[in-house]
Amino acid sequence: MSLPKLALLLFALFYLLPLAVSAAFYQSGGGGAGWQVADRSSIGLLPPARRHPAAVVRVFAAQTVRWRGIFAVHCWIVFKPEGAAGYTRYDYTAWGEPIRMNGFEPDGRWFGRTPEVVFAADGDAAAALIPRMQAAIEGYAWRNRGDYRPWPGPNSNTFVAAVLDAVPEIGASLPPTAIGKDFPHDGRWLRRTATGLRLTLGGYAGLTLGWAEGLEVNILGAVAGLDWRRPAIKLPGLGRLGLPAGPAEAAALAGP
Repeated sequence: MSLPKLALLLFALFYLLPLAVSAAFYQSGGGGAGWQVADRSSIGLLPPARRHPAAVVRVFAAQTVRWRGIFAVHCWIVFKPEGAAGYTRYDYTAWGEPIRMNGFEPDGRWFGRTPEVVFAADGDAAAALIPRMQAAIEGYAWRNRGDYRPWPGPNSNTFVAAVLDAVPEIGASLPPTAIGKDFPHDGRWLRRTATGLRLTLGGYAGLTLGWAEGLEVNILGAVAGLDWRRPAIKLPGLGRLGLPAGPAEAAALAGP
């Protein structure tokens, strides 16, 4: 088989086929409720703030709204300093001020879609992270009206990725379906990640290699690759297929 034919076969197998399967799942589920009436209530992933004085940090991801959910998730950040009476949630959105604070329930469904935990830290580990995460949020470059672009970025996932990049000891990697996470938020097309390197061509294409990130090949924002820390294959639309990397991975990263 010639090299061009092999490349086309691999592209169809690892990019087009997973997206077609994801689209079929989306259609079989009815396409989701209209965003105006979709459930955005808490699902109880966070302990009651007033009864839990310790500091808390969480990063969540949930399938995004309408047909875009075939391709992508929406990520956001939640934290609570030690002794605080409530949680603070940060999203980056296409409407209003791009950086939206406490616009939704901290652990709420994203327009009907149940979130998963990407990263979690509690107690002293969380308390040490919060000031640096706040500084990264306050210094985020793409914070003005009109900056948001759903593809290739900067979007909600670009924002969360920038905060994680600013605190590399977090060591977390956003899901492969977090389209926009590879957009060069600081203008650097080659950069060190928490545990490796990322090359990105303006978010349209790229390559990531690292222990936490695994191997990721970005083509037009769609990511395929391998996770070797917790063995799994990463596919566009479908995400990780293999060992879970949610709360269990986050608990390990949070430290004692």
